[in-house]
Amino acid sequence: MKRQHEHRLFINISQNPKLFYSYCNAKRVKPPIGEVKLPDGSLTTNHKMTACAFSDYFKNVFTNEDDVSDIYAEGAVHFLRGQAEEIGLECRVVEPLVGRPVVVMSWPGSEPTLPTLLLNSHIDVVPVFEEYWDHEPFSAFKDDKGDIYARGTQDMKSVTMQYLEAIRVLKARGFQPRRTVHLTMVPDEEIGGVTGMKEFVATDEWTRLNVACALDEGMANPGEQMTVFYGERHTWKVEVTCLGHTGHGSQFLPNTAGEKLRRVLDLFLTYRGEQERLLAAHPDWKLGDVTTVNLTIISGGVQQNVVPDKFHACFDCRVAQKTPPDEFEALVQGWCKQAGDGVTYQLTQKEDNPDLSPISPGHPWWAAFTAALTKLNVPVCPEIFPAGTDSRFIRRLGIPCYGFSPMNHTPILLHDHNERLNEEVFLRGIQLYVELIQSMTAVTA
Repeated sequence: MKRQHEHRLFINISQNPKLFYSYCNAKRVKPPIGEVKLPDGSLTTNHKMTACAFSDYFKNVFTNEDDVSDIYAEGAVHFLRGQAEEIGLECRVVEPLVGRPVVVMSWPGSEPTLPTLLLNSHIDVVPVFEEYWDHEPFSAFKDDKGDIYARGTQDMKSVTMQYLEAIRVLKARGFQPRRTVHLTMVPDEEIGGVTGMKEFVATDEWTRLNVACALDEGMANPGEQMTVFYGERHTWKVEVTCLGHTGHGSQFLPNTAGEKLRRVLDLFLTYRGEQERLLAAHPDWKLGDVTTVNLTIISGGVQQNVVPDKFHACFDCRVAQKTPPDEFEALVQGWCKQAGDGVTYQLTQKEDNPDLSPISPGHPWWAAFTAALTKLNVPVCPEIFPAGTDSRFIRRLGIPCYGFSPMNHTPILLHDHNERLNEEVFLRGIQLYVELIQSMTAVTA
């Protein structure tokens, strides 16, 4: 793909807000130091940083495809430590698992014994298929509409930088939070968080953070509203095995695995269609309000003229909060029974997520969250997250956690080709976090 150096993003956003561009760019040059003007007209402090630092963080491609321990240590950790030093935040690195560092930053509050506010994000991103991108996926190309193309612009390097820049703004204004603010940047969210956040919340370091409420990643919203997630669907991976008679491919063999597989597919995918129609029939429902079932793998057979004695079919099932897990498993059992003898299933992953963060108007954390956005005339849409994030590990501890990425008027492109974020949306997000941090650290409950 032709490199388009003339569009490298060391140019200004509004009046020289270089922060996000330089963070996303891979070219190692030093831009002029300037100020970032936020949409409300206020300015941040001068940035004592160079695009080289942001370039280093973005150029290291944390996709978990290979052994990334050296990349984490030499790339992300080095970069984030530098940002903490520049902003004036305490910073330490812990390794719940060797080679999987968690960066922890802290901004002490005026009442440090109070339970704290946590701002969580993850370091890694998913792989790219560069041939399907209109622009280089790690070049931070900006088009004439102000859209910045790069892996991580939505999921979720933008949020990490918005956290840091919002704190930089607040410190420059002389604000001190009542509650301590912690920031955590964790590895391996994109591969399930098992070697990242799940391990971290089991450590003494996590306990010492004394977290009362947390913010984590959300998702873009193409409309005017901004989406906030207060829970997640249950994640099930179902592997069905169909056993049958084997023999020569020229015969009408009875009781074959292929016939049973067809019935299995019909039953699972009929339910899928029912749920899809249910969603369509309720315009006020969102994807997280129904159960999705998708066939992901079929395997079996040894050669073309031999009828196989078994087939395997794998399904990715995201079970709605409205559907009790035991009720859904009873459905799966029934489908396998209907498909015939020799049909069994195994739950290769069964992760139930019953914990929901409060969204009642009188709850202090939810009230503080919504008050900050109301102040800026931002409409909020609470939803159940349709997939999975690290938030579930926090909610399981009984701690409210709200998944929020301030991206409205933005197509949902996380994990997609041409992932991008508009410059104005990014800047607006900094302003939102400025208000959120002030509001949520003032909670008295």
